Amino acid sequence: MRKKSGFIFIVIIILSFVLAACGSSDDVDSEGNSSGDNEGTVLTVATVNNPDMKIMQKLTKEHFEEETGISVEFVELPENDLRKKVTEDVALGDGAFDIVTISTYDTPIWAQNDWIETLSPQLDALSDEEKEAYDLEDIFPTMRDALTHEDDLYALPFYGESTMLYYNKEIFEEVGLEMPLHPTWDEVGDMARTIKDETGTPGIVLRGLPGWGEMMAPVTTMINAFGGSYYDEDWNAQLDSENTLNAINFYVDLLDDAGQPGATSTGFTEALTVMSTGKAAMWYDATVAAGFLDNPDDSDVVGKIGYAFAPTQEKEENTGGLYAWSLAIESASKNKDAAFEFIKWSTSKEYIELVGEEEGWVVAPSGTRISTYENEQYQEAAPFSDMVLESILSVDYDNPAVYPVPYVGAQYVAIPEFQSLGTEVSQQIAAAISGDKSVADAMKEAQKLAEEAAEDGGYK
Repeated sequence: MRKKSGFIFIVIIILSFVLAACGSSDDVDSEGNSSGDNEGTVLTVATVNNPDMKIMQKLTKEHFEEETGISVEFVELPENDLRKKVTEDVALGDGAFDIVTISTYDTPIWAQNDWIETLSPQLDALSDEEKEAYDLEDIFPTMRDALTHEDDLYALPFYGESTMLYYNKEIFEEVGLEMPLHPTWDEVGDMARTIKDETGTPGIVLRGLPGWGEMMAPVTTMINAFGGSYYDEDWNAQLDSENTLNAINFYVDLLDDAGQPGATSTGFTEALTVMSTGKAAMWYDATVAAGFLDNPDDSDVVGKIGYAFAPTQEKEENTGGLYAWSLAIESASKNKDAAFEFIKWSTSKEYIELVGEEEGWVVAPSGTRISTYENEQYQEAAPFSDMVLESILSVDYDNPAVYPVPYVGAQYVAIPEFQSLGTEVSQQIAAAISGDKSVADAMKEAQKLAEEAAEDGGYK
């Protein structure tokens, strides 16, 4: 009996060492999460190359890495390239990235495919003090809802946006024009052509770069404004309907008559450069650009920019888009705990205050948190804040068109097939912009593409 007891005692001792080793901070659990300290972890983040993300990279090096010991490597790509690269990576489960920059459109679709991790368990596991500091309820409900799948959050918004019209007040004064607070597209077109005729300066800059998230973002809101849509209630394609054709003809003609040269190579970043250097009189695009245009470090038109709500036409209100660049964790990541720490930090109140204090409140991440718009420093630095807030809150995400449609999404159709459909339709419109085909022919082909997408997706 004594020998057996001694043997059992030795086994218990050995097991205790084994269990202690398994629980050490250097190991990971079966889900690929570090079970202890994340210091020394290297995260890879796929991100779009816009000004907000450049600020993030700078502050990450100066603050997050120093405070946590976690290293962060950014893979910075143009918008279209980012979407393609990240979609390929998550679909194949390669795990080249720990954190991906995705949108309100991608998030529920990718969550359904198990390409990204739910964040809800980690948010729920925070201490009461941490929950209070992060303040999830402070994020706009519309943004939280758009990033939710089956009641779980799968991404957190870095910045959110609607759309608005920017105009150069000096150019308008020179020509003797006044911008209404709520212009129609007809009024915008008349003003743009007048400015181009009288000054030679492009009356407006608009995106013409193909891509569902590039050109089609503003174009889709214009289709909605003109009373058009992608589909009717029965999923019959409507891209060659009278109202949709009116919108596309207007867009193409406006670029031809009063737009910037090289329109089909103009995306958000290129359009921002044109407007911020004073080389166009108007720009219709994302509300996030307001801070960049009023930032003395990057803009030549500080104090010269006026703001108007998204133009109306057949639809008389709520014509703007709704979108958020957000951060999510790839399911194939081996550093999920560290990735969550970075996402929590970079989407927090603390981070917004850090940007405001170190980079200027005018470029603080916008469109995500109620507290940002209650902050007197932000209100003082950002004369556009009330308009941006109203634009975001007034978007009818669930009813984007004049007539009833079977989909949601103010600047996209929230179905998996839209990533391909929107890009292919944008290529047809780009061909019309460049003069390679007529609008009628372009939209006839777009109609076929939309019909095929509805049938292939099983919606009809």
